[in-house]
Amino acid sequence: MFSDKNSIFKEWKVALLLFIFIFASTSVSPGRTEKPVLHGRHWVAITGKPLAATAGAMIFQQGGNAVDAACAMLGATCTMYDVLSWGGETQVLIYNPHTKKVYGINALGVAPTGITPEFFKEKGMEYPPAYGPLAAVTPGTPGGLIVMLAEFGTLSLKDVLEPSIQMAKGYPIEKQLADSIERGKERIKEWPYSKKVLLPHLGEEREAPHPGEIFRQPDLLDTLEKLVEAEQKALDEGKNRKEAIYAAYDRFYKGDIAEEFVRGCQEQGGLITMEDLANWKVYIEEPVMTKYKEIEVYKLTHWVQGPVLLQMLNMLENIDLKSMGYNSVNYIHALYQVMNLAYADRDFYYGDPYFPPQEPIKGLLSKEYAKERLKKINWNVNDPDVKPGDPYPFEGKKNPYLDLLEKWSNVGSQKKEMQTEAEVSTFEEAFTAGTTSIQATDKEGWIVSATPSGGWIPVCIAGKTGIGMSQRMQSFVLDEAKNPFNVVAPGKRPRATLTPSLAIKDGKPFLSFAVQAGDTQDQNMLQFFLNVVEFGMNVQEACEAANIVSYQMQSSFDEHVASPGRLRLNEKVPQKIRDNLADMGYKLDYRKYTSGPITAIYYDWKHGTFWGGASNFGEDYGIAW
Repeated sequence: MFSDKNSIFKEWKVALLLFIFIFASTSVSPGRTEKPVLHGRHWVAITGKPLAATAGAMIFQQGGNAVDAACAMLGATCTMYDVLSWGGETQVLIYNPHTKKVYGINALGVAPTGITPEFFKEKGMEYPPAYGPLAAVTPGTPGGLIVMLAEFGTLSLKDVLEPSIQMAKGYPIEKQLADSIERGKERIKEWPYSKKVLLPHLGEEREAPHPGEIFRQPDLLDTLEKLVEAEQKALDEGKNRKEAIYAAYDRFYKGDIAEEFVRGCQEQGGLITMEDLANWKVYIEEPVMTKYKEIEVYKLTHWVQGPVLLQMLNMLENIDLKSMGYNSVNYIHALYQVMNLAYADRDFYYGDPYFPPQEPIKGLLSKEYAKERLKKINWNVNDPDVKPGDPYPFEGKKNPYLDLLEKWSNVGSQKKEMQTEAEVSTFEEAFTAGTTSIQATDKEGWIVSATPSGGWIPVCIAGKTGIGMSQRMQSFVLDEAKNPFNVVAPGKRPRATLTPSLAIKDGKPFLSFAVQAGDTQDQNMLQFFLNVVEFGMNVQEACEAANIVSYQMQSSFDEHVASPGRLRLNEKVPQKIRDNLADMGYKLDYRKYTSGPITAIYYDWKHGTFWGGASNFGEDYGIAW
């Protein structure tokens, strides 16, 4: 089952072949899709909210490129709250057809002045809080949108914010958001500015907006109009397009918007200062990349979890997955074990690359390191205590954290066995919290893949800005024994889960893909990619296909809980496969939909067209032309 070039694995190849012989079963086929493929010749706009996809289409119809459209979709999704808002963070991969390079946008906020491990420990906390002003890092999305528009777009800030401005004036709120506000209303009532915006029917049985009701946000409208006003003022003074757009950036992070944001944050107990906002900046980065069977796969680097996808592909490249069969017992076991190996490395080694100590990303992405990690797999049963590896020798260094590594255990993050449906629901919500995804492309060749997040309901709004603050602080740890690279400190970025993806094949764009949710994102991305590359599915089939989900890694949210051996399967999985997996030590549960929700674009060079896909549940929606 292995290629000749990987024959060095003789010591475990025999065991694996035996495993395949014993557990080979009929694979689960993807079947007919519930949504049709989107076909486009000129452009495609896909995101997590139907109205936001329409915002992208509006910009394309005005002659904007994919970056312009993505900015409009980003603004619209933030204006619609639920899974993100304007005070959150934005992570983007952009393909520039003129330079034929992929660029990363790092618009993740940082911990404010005064935030230290001791600050939280003195409050009796094991981790930073999941909600409220102390959960907030500095807002990143406004800066991320402005930088990507200024550097890679073609239209004005006024143009791309127009859909958001119209929505802030009032739009018919969708049921998902309205019901989310109603569920979170008790916590929302703790914050005066949130209560004013989100609960228009205080004292009534239903205090949140009703589905279809016109939802108005006058404070946010004022903030957005101030950004446009700053741009116009700069243009009137003779500044060029880019300079004028950056004038809006300065007003948000250094001007009157910043002053009100800081006042509103601190009034409610937060610590963000004017200096924190002024000193923060967006980074335009070179992403990391690996080749999977000559396909280049690009991810943002280790300030998010994106490199775990590359680590998993490096390991799986050595295995003949296709012969195993889609979602057969041996395929599921192989994916689960490889996921756990990569995520254990994430849990210990990933952190802010702009803050010491330096992460061993070169070693982590080494092909030789991947082969070494594969040797750790037990092909007969699940290993509930997979540990991080040692990537340092693969970049010619000695690991300075061997003492911490020796004591590290994933099992130690496991809480008491969950007994009630409410406990399970809370755990799952933390594991898959927040986020939306944005995919955009155009006939010129621009591509945008983004996973903005932060400021989800229930959200604390900062003063009269209308800006919901991030909750990303909870992704830090307070003890270096858990992860020496991700300990909270002023000016530092938390290691986030957010993870857009781009793939290039034969020197041309191949796939653009991303997914909502938290720690499960790169699990979904891995299976989507393999569905296309190994099993020949089209983009919509791959978006809807049954995924598995591992909960064995540590959650990046709230109490950072793990559930070793827990495996989610699609309810269509046959009983024989279920029984075999249970015999291997897996604790199984089932859901009707397990695919994401994924959004993606496939580039059909034979016909010169685009294929768009979105998972068959949730509100993900696309428009193409």
